[in-house]
Amino acid sequence: MKYFVESYGCTMNYGESEQLSQRMSLLGHVRTGSLEEADIVIFNTCVVVGITEKKMICRMNVFRKLGKKVIVTGCMAKVQPKRVLARLPGSLVVAPDEYNLFSEKVNRTFGCTKLVNILLYGTCAVIPIAQGCLGNCSYCITKYARGVLKSRSEEELVEEFKRMLSSGAKEILVTAQDTACYGRDRKTSLPILLKKFLEYDGNYRIRIGMMNPNSLDAVLDDLLDLMGKDDRIYRFLHIPVQSGSNRILERMKRHYTVEHFSSIVDNIRCKYPDFSIATDVITGFPGEENDDHAKTVELIKHIHADTLNITRFSLRPGTEAAQMSNQINGNVSKERSKELTKIKMEIGCDLNKEQIGRIYRVLVTENGKTGTVITRNGNYRPICINHVIPLGSIVNVRVTDYTPTYLIGEIINN
Repeated sequence: MKYFVESYGCTMNYGESEQLSQRMSLLGHVRTGSLEEADIVIFNTCVVVGITEKKMICRMNVFRKLGKKVIVTGCMAKVQPKRVLARLPGSLVVAPDEYNLFSEKVNRTFGCTKLVNILLYGTCAVIPIAQGCLGNCSYCITKYARGVLKSRSEEELVEEFKRMLSSGAKEILVTAQDTACYGRDRKTSLPILLKKFLEYDGNYRIRIGMMNPNSLDAVLDDLLDLMGKDDRIYRFLHIPVQSGSNRILERMKRHYTVEHFSSIVDNIRCKYPDFSIATDVITGFPGEENDDHAKTVELIKHIHADTLNITRFSLRPGTEAAQMSNQINGNVSKERSKELTKIKMEIGCDLNKEQIGRIYRVLVTENGKTGTVITRNGNYRPICINHVIPLGSIVNVRVTDYTPTYLIGEIINN
């Protein structure tokens, strides 16, 4: 049977979609890039915010109208299975904690045409290294879907990493709900795992996924040492701060302070001034007053993050934050988000303007608009070039222009 994969949410969800796709192929089912051609849809869901949940419902209505057989996976399959089945009666619902049973459930429901043994990855591959986390953020519904930290074994991950390299992967995204927590339930750590990956030769790049400030402390020095010794790891970290107000961070149950977060950023930039840092903020959290918002604005201006992801607070059923008093009016959240977005664009222009004229050796990671490709330099900055080059190529580029969110470059002699 032909199957189509549709994914939403975090990098980990997309990585797990590829793992589930491979299991479908091993059962003899054939992947197609067209929803219309597919007999089965693997629908990997996300419910992190309300607007995404509404989109999930809309897509389920589409699948039902088209008469598709659907395998629903991801966070919604865990936290709202009854709602899924109300929209898609008869669908196969497989929650993240049941992925080990995925092949068995699919075989029992849809059968197995023939067993094959081919595992293929694209130029960019995602390797989920753990499920769950050690946090208890008051706003997070993902915790209910993914549970407490459960790290995969080093042996299993190293074998998967080797398969990715042998299949031609050039950029490998190491991901989890909180990547820095990896191994704490197994008496190992993320730096130890990365060292084992780096034992394998090749012109590949590793990007480390999101990690919380309080989890990062234990491994930061070792991570920075690795980045200094091996340029196959991008000098890039995604460290969400979520608020510039300690009062709000406490209500969020983030278990660190603004000062703690700032010290981490200062530590990184002291060692590597050109290091790229991404962070997240939630605006309009229950009880957030004008002074709290002003502190977030001040922090964002101070740290000059290379990437800033802004999310308006979304009430998630069953979470502690949903029951909090002083819920913020949506119009207030919207205005605060607009202000932060304006600052984000100004910072992006300031940072990217400084890059003009610089030369980087970059990895071609994805196709852009017609006639262009997107590349990444050693700090994971995106550089768009107006040239068609095979994905996975490594070339030298000179930065010639910029936008608030990416650089523009031209190829120079290698």
